[in-house]
Amino acid sequence: MVCGVSGGADSLALLVLAVAAGCEVTAVHVDHGLRPGSAQEAELVARAAEALGAGFRSERVDVGAGPNLEARARAARLAVLGPDAALGHTADDRAETILINMIRGAGLDGLAGIRPGSRHPILGLRRSDTEAICAIEGLEPFHDPSNLDPAFLRNRVRAELLPLMRDLADRDAVPLLVRQGDLLADVADHLRAEARILEVTDARAVTAAPIAVARVAVREWLRRGAPDHHPPDAATTERVLAVARNDILATDVGGGRRVERTAGRLRLVGPAPST
Repeated sequence: MVCGVSGGADSLALLVLAVAAGCEVTAVHVDHGLRPGSAQEAELVARAAEALGAGFRSERVDVGAGPNLEARARAARLAVLGPDAALGHTADDRAETILINMIRGAGLDGLAGIRPGSRHPILGLRRSDTEAICAIEGLEPFHDPSNLDPAFLRNRVRAELLPLMRDLADRDAVPLLVRQGDLLADVADHLRAEARILEVTDARAVTAAPIAVARVAVREWLRRGAPDHHPPDAATTERVLAVARNDILATDVGGGRRVERTAGRLRLVGPAPST
């Protein structure tokens, strides 16, 4: 079992629990090289892994300065860790992600937040739980100073928005958001299953389908054909539905691609996805 371990309380707790569960664990630390002293974090993780009887590996990635630094650093880390690595996200992370997606504008999948599963095995724990685990094991987590930087939206959601919601609701908002995420995840999964049955290139079938199902079918169709596999925005999806209804003849869908209607069929034309 590969665990992404940054040295913070959440990922150290993941490491502790994975070893306690009897897994053969390798802790992987990814150094983005974004701040001085980052090598000390790797040493902290190496010592913790050795003390717990786990393997250890350190990786280095280069993330240049520029926009979307947080997202690019996260993508680089995930690429190094691989698709099967376990990550130390908690219920608090899921609640923060739901709110961030809501602020940015998201569909059901985004509003469901991080999904439970082997990728996120401690998603049911709270951040206070992971801190308690580290204290019990005598591990001193690394505290990333960038987690206090208000330049990052997640930090403001954590430090400002969630406390405000707690005050307004007079209760902890995290369990409420997680429960809402579970409900929306079920709806999203149901709609996706219905959308798979729909022949998305049949304009008449798309037009006759329930609008929620048609939107998901078009969204997944365009996502599969996109070089980066990112879903289209809502406006693009609605334009494709307008093509299906024959309200317009064709529409651009980004990446040099367009959707056209010919003899009652929808066709996605344009550059082939890069490989």
